[in-house]
Amino acid sequence: IMDGNGRWARRRLKNRVYGHEAGIEAVKTVIRCCVDCGIPYLTLYAFSKENWQRPKAEVDSLWRIMKKFLQKELSGLIEKGIKILHIGDREGLPSDVLAMLDNVVEKTKNGENLIVQVALNYGGRHEIVEATRRIAEKVKRGEMKPDDINLDTFAAHLFTAGVPDPDLLIRTSGECRVSNFLLWQIAYTELYIIDTLWPDFGEKEFYAALEAFQTRERRFGKISEQLTVAENCSAF
Repeated sequence: IMDGNGRWARRRLKNRVYGHEAGIEAVKTVIRCCVDCGIPYLTLYAFSKENWQRPKAEVDSLWRIMKKFLQKELSGLIEKGIKILHIGDREGLPSDVLAMLDNVVEKTKNGENLIVQVALNYGGRHEIVEATRRIAEKVKRGEMKPDDINLDTFAAHLFTAGVPDPDLLIRTSGECRVSNFLLWQIAYTELYIIDTLWPDFGEKEFYAALEAFQTRERRFGKISEQLTVAENCSAF
């Protein structure tokens, strides 16, 4: 969750757009670090459905920054084997932004080094409602029975279908909330909150997050002793 662009700009007596533009460098840094570390998936919370409530001038600037980034970085994304996916509601997005996004998704579809999900016009609750609606329509048409619905079939109707749940959620700016982001998917995700504002998030902060994650004991409902036994067994 890339938070803190506005506060970063205010501390420099600049407008919020200046902070959003500076945040692009952090995006590029995180993508590069993921490729270098062999991390296969990255999801960036770029624009929530609630962000439409911001001043129109700021929203318009965000679209301009988004288009500029995609256009400028496209060749590099292809060269580095990075695949871009869009998660979120297509309806409501400006036609030029949607066209640019579709072009990038198409041009990078063969990337195998890193899959980057761009959450644009996204809301976790909306995603769950949409998945439920799609399943209900299939049941109504006789394509699916109510008894067919389970965790796996539900997940297959989310925007993130085919992509595993995240292991780690990083939120910058120190805010301790998930802001309607990947509500279904982060059930067992490790949370890492850092006070650093997004434009200042660099390699040092990224690797510190990974180091913190490596110290976590992920039990998934089990107890520590069970994990130890499982690990010992798998070692032989």
